Amino acid sequence: MTIDLATLAGCIAALPAGRRVVALAGPPAAGKSTTAEALARSVTELGRPAQVVPMDGFHLDNAALDALGLRARKGAPETFDAAGLIRLVAALRAGGAVAYPTFDRAADATVPDGGQFAADIALVEGNYLLLDEDPWRDLHPMWDLSVMIDVSEATLRDRLIDRWTGHGFAPDAALAKAEGNDLPNARRVLRDSITPDLRLSTAGETP
Repeated sequence: MTIDLATLAGCIAALPAGRRVVALAGPPAAGKSTTAEALARSVTELGRPAQVVPMDGFHLDNAALDALGLRARKGAPETFDAAGLIRLVAALRAGGAVAYPTFDRAADATVPDGGQFAADIALVEGNYLLLDEDPWRDLHPMWDLSVMIDVSEATLRDRLIDRWTGHGFAPDAALAKAEGNDLPNARRVLRDSITPDLRLSTAGETP
């Protein structure tokens, strides 16, 4: 079922009492971070304190990627510490305050214990939360609700090119960046993720 953000907020707020963990998945440039923050505010306003927990803090560091020959593929599933993310989600489910790593984009580096979670609803956002591959499959039974942001590949392509031109790349170079790594990762999410409980329609996309 495809729904809008207000309806999704109501569904999350209506989850059974206690700590609940929700997956908000989507490909690169789907608008996960912005959508997750808006969703957290809406759910909190409905009486269930909610907080976003980004997957980005589990990027492997650049030295590790260099050693693995994966620096050019940064952002692909194999460039994340999936086992660490699985441990974090298990800790979130257990309740209580939980520290989690964040990602400093300016420094291109993770920040250990950069965030602290102590809310009722954990909105975990990331590309590969529903990926139907090991070890990512270990996450699937941990979600109280799983959501995929519905965005077309054409929209993703335009957003990714805009992202890279915004970082100072010429249009041709921006297209090459998008086609070389981001879009292959996006296609992997779209093609190889399990069916979510719900799909979220965002601005510019038709339900």
